[in-house]
Amino acid sequence: MSDPAVAAQRQQQRQQGLIAGLVTLLFRFFGVLCGALLLCILIECVGMHFFWPEQGWRHAQGMLHYELDQLSTHFTRSALVQEPGRTAHRLVEQGYDWLFVKSGLLDWIRDASAQASAGSHRQTKDFRYYIGLVYVSVESYLIAAAYTALVFLVRLLVLCLTLPLFLMAAFVGLVDGLVRRDIRRFGAGRESGFIYHRARASLIPLAVLPWVTYLALPVSVNPLLILLPSAVLLGVAVCIAAATFKKYL
Repeated sequence: MSDPAVAAQRQQQRQQGLIAGLVTLLFRFFGVLCGALLLCILIECVGMHFFWPEQGWRHAQGMLHYELDQLSTHFTRSALVQEPGRTAHRLVEQGYDWLFVKSGLLDWIRDASAQASAGSHRQTKDFRYYIGLVYVSVESYLIAAAYTALVFLVRLLVLCLTLPLFLMAAFVGLVDGLVRRDIRRFGAGRESGFIYHRARASLIPLAVLPWVTYLALPVSVNPLLILLPSAVLLGVAVCIAAATFKKYL
């Protein structure tokens, strides 16, 4: 096979690999979000059982109110959404409608509560009695899971609003890294493949871990306490990778 044919075949393989990478990236991103949601619900249920049993599902409800108030107070302007606070409230209302009303969770709670109260007055331990016991054990966790999902939606909106912060940090790191690379080349400086590969390997964790950490937190905190240091570290990693990339792509 001639050299032009080999080059064309390699170019086609690169294009197919790029398309496949973009398609699988969407599925991987969706998988990360689903994993973060399940982890958030699991942490909330464990916390209900061990750390805040007296609060129960009201802990997740309080987190939701705190997240909404914080979003309305601190995110008054955004480059992506005109009114972040109103958008968050609209998103929570739609999520509440889907999770509690359209899913039948409220109707199930009412029916199960009626069965549990009817079974608790029976002296014989029949099927309804055990249904009542199961309902008492599961009800708080289901309500807490629903409120936790709403908290997840609000935090996901906050992360989307802070995307320009990460993009700006990565862009500044890229520009600074390219300048440092040119200075090193003109000054006959040494290149380090070890530093480049470590910096390149840290890019994906620095971009993903802050999302998962913030989404799965069992308490409400200011998002800038997590996202701002993560954006700075991402910019530093991009800077180092761009400054040492010459022979190690």
